[in-house]
Amino acid sequence: MNIPILCFVGRSNSGKTTLIERLIPVLVREGYRIATIKHAGHGFDLDTEGKDSWRLKRAGAKTVIVTSKGSLAMFADVDEEVQVEQLRERYVRDGVDLIIAEGWKSGGYPKVVVVRDRVGEVEVSPEGLLALVSNKPLDRAPDGVPVLHPDDIAGLAVIVGKRFPMRRGPRT
Repeated sequence: MNIPILCFVGRSNSGKTTLIERLIPVLVREGYRIATIKHAGHGFDLDTEGKDSWRLKRAGAKTVIVTSKGSLAMFADVDEEVQVEQLRERYVRDGVDLIIAEGWKSGGYPKVVVVRDRVGEVEVSPEGLLALVSNKPLDRAPDGVPVLHPDDIAGLAVIVGKRFPMRRGPRT
């Protein structure tokens, strides 16, 4: 079974990560097991200079994996950008009910668009659009697409729950 993917898209610094960070605990309380995948459009460097993993990567290792009880991290060179579905298939296993992805505005996945200034600042198809989130009134939201304030996390959780219903009972 493919784990469903929900993408959050919007301009840089529009509040996507903060919104996701606030939504996850609500969904977890409802029993969802969540994985997140973030697309960094401008590249990134997570490894810390001077740490063993950084030193091994700098020495020429193509892949460095660091593991301990309860955690695993991998730093690897890739020849081309890896798509969200490839990441899902390779790394996200059973025990996850929903992948919340930040980015992939052009992918064909259901989306929540976070709007900072105006609708259209990020071009996305209205197909699969679950909600718009904005702290400003919007003048031209697509018909039938709810517009939520960033503080309406409960309302967003309801929309997510309707689109991605639990396949098992909530945890107790």
